[in-house]
Amino acid sequence: MIRLGLLLLVLPILVLLGVYFWELGDVRACQLNGGYWNYLEGACYDTPQPFVSWLERSPLLVNGGMLLSVVGLVMCMVGFYTKPR
Repeated sequence: MIRLGLLLLVLPILVLLGVYFWELGDVRACQLNGGYWNYLEGACYDTPQPFVSWLERSPLLVNGGMLLSVVGLVMCMVGFYTKPR
């Protein structure tokens, strides 16, 4: 139970960070070329675009990842508090 709990605790965070930095690379490339990133369409434009948070754009990914991490934490706690057989 502890191994599965640790996997559920760490893996969603790594996936969220991977997706975040992938998008951040596109945003930075757009800004370095003098453009403005449109977060809703995922495209670079010449005119300023409004910022839309990641939670508003993909709530299932963010909330689901955090929920899996909490489930993993609970599984680790239960695994550490139960006596091994």
